[in-house]
Amino acid sequence: MSEQAVRARAREAGLAVDWVDAMGRPQQVKTEALRRILDSLDVAQDSSDVRPLVTARVDARIELPGLSSDADMPAELVLEDGSVRSVTIRGGKGATVPAIGKAGYHRLRFAGREITLAVAPARCVTVEEMGAGRRMWGVAAQVYGLRRAGDGGIGDAGAVRDLAVAAARHGVDAVALSPVHSLFAADPARHGPYSPSSRLFLNPLYGDPSIVFGPERLASHAVVADEPTALIDWPAAGAAKFARLRRLFDDFVARDLAAGTPLAADFERFVREGGEALREHALFEAAHAMHSGNWADWQAGWRHPADTAVADYLKSGAAAVRYHLFLQWIAARSFAAAQAAARAAGMRIGLIGDLAIGMDRAGSHAWARQSDLLLGLSIGAPPDIFNPRGQDWGLTGFSPGALLARGFEPFLATLRAALAHTGGVRIDHIMGLMRLWLVPRGAPASEGAYLAYPLEDLLRLLALESHRHGAVVIGEDLGTVPPGFRARLRRAGIAGMDVMWFERTRLTYRKPTRWRRDAVAMTTTHDLPTVAGWWSGEDIRTRRALGFGAAGEEEERKRDRVRLWRAFTAAGIVQGAPPPVDRPGAAVDAALGYVAQSPSPLMLAPLEDLLGLEAQPNLPGTIDEHPNWRRRLVPAAKDLFAVPEVEARARIIAGHRQ
Repeated sequence: MSEQAVRARAREAGLAVDWVDAMGRPQQVKTEALRRILDSLDVAQDSSDVRPLVTARVDARIELPGLSSDADMPAELVLEDGSVRSVTIRGGKGATVPAIGKAGYHRLRFAGREITLAVAPARCVTVEEMGAGRRMWGVAAQVYGLRRAGDGGIGDAGAVRDLAVAAARHGVDAVALSPVHSLFAADPARHGPYSPSSRLFLNPLYGDPSIVFGPERLASHAVVADEPTALIDWPAAGAAKFARLRRLFDDFVARDLAAGTPLAADFERFVREGGEALREHALFEAAHAMHSGNWADWQAGWRHPADTAVADYLKSGAAAVRYHLFLQWIAARSFAAAQAAARAAGMRIGLIGDLAIGMDRAGSHAWARQSDLLLGLSIGAPPDIFNPRGQDWGLTGFSPGALLARGFEPFLATLRAALAHTGGVRIDHIMGLMRLWLVPRGAPASEGAYLAYPLEDLLRLLALESHRHGAVVIGEDLGTVPPGFRARLRRAGIAGMDVMWFERTRLTYRKPTRWRRDAVAMTTTHDLPTVAGWWSGEDIRTRRALGFGAAGEEEERKRDRVRLWRAFTAAGIVQGAPPPVDRPGAAVDAALGYVAQSPSPLMLAPLEDLLGLEAQPNLPGTIDEHPNWRRRLVPAAKDLFAVPEVEARARIIAGHRQ
């Protein structure tokens, strides 16, 4: 195929042959890179076919992509409430249906076929609406790092519940959590929360059995001792927690399933409602425990849930599969209870979940729903000033063609899972709703290209599901953001993220009163230095020890400390000289008060900053070189707000938010 033909085919497939980088410079994807991406890309979707699901706005005429008719056509509209009315599909260059005034999933029947009309409100439930005019604040927590008695060395939903109840007493309205997606039960060492096996299900290690069975019943089982160290030993702690869960399962089978108790009935109802997707996930977990490694390398007969060996195993190994159904039941009921407790304690939002941008191609979703994904491509980021070689995150994502062909079911299932037990969701790398930088397997990240996604459809579905769940949507709009994208999110009612480190020019920090009114304000994120770590220079020392340091960092940091303290002073937060580098407490206090001045309807304070910790949860660019996703907080979750420093900083924040 000629170079011109390759580039034309790439454009038809939704690839951006020409693009603009983070510095505003025009770039062009190499033809050979386009060839490799096209080889891995599903471009078979027939755009001329009528989609099984069409999105629209309330009270707006509905276009039916792919449907062409020279004449008008009679049709029947079945609204979600069951009412039926006759409508006319207007023919012409583009067929249309009259506007529908009710939001919901309605059915349009015509000419022997049926399609779904997803009619959405104009925007999501906004953070401002949830606050009813009140400038709220919340905390951001790494679930695994929370602590409660009997948690077995890994934080869980019980600790989340404890934290939420304690925080609510101090006027906190939200608890933003790290991802709780399912990882790999057979390999607890794979603990990175942003590399999930499936985003449809939960990490069983975060389930709290005492929420389901009660403390009295759990007392009859040996309680795993709390992890004594500051870092989680994921393989050891994970194995111990799973051993305890296995004993609980055996007891549940003997005492509940055999007798048909109310708990057994609830479990069976959960399994029925989970349907085929839940069964396939449990199948994968059981199979992975036997075969390990990547399912693509498993022996023939095991590489798809419909394979014969899998069917034979299901008949003989039902107990192993049921065990993993049991684990999901415990986890789901645990987080449901945590959210209920948060709202009962007075929180306006409660838990905010975190939806990772993609999935591990060796995981459950990839095994069970292979046609949903672009398995030959990895999600990443193009070269920029921070990563001149680009980034390859080693994750796979949805095929746009599969989304259209399947009526957006993969996206909807994922979104509904994220909102099932929360009052909101943070969408990681939300620019992925519009485009993703995709890299062929084995190629450098710089040899990728942007692939377009159906942004308007996805935004409409987000708005519809946001209203159905009464939940807010926050988008991580950091990094290379396409022109006009933030304005589009604003119109869709999706809050962005304003992070103190980025709210600056080269020489000054932007006054918090000039930050966005439609973004969530925060001092830092899990991937960036804590305030104490930044002020003390711990982040620079850590990177330098790992060989990531850059010349002149210390001198530039000295100047930046002066600039930041000057900004604190100008905002009326502090007076006098800045604190010493080795005593960053006053800088932490000032930073939290500074960010709290933002007009944002919600400020999120990381627990690491409330406690004045120097180490950040994750250091991007490292895997085993640094203890990422392993740090535990010292105070129990229920006692965090009794820590004097935390209590004082909560008062500072509340004073500025009122």
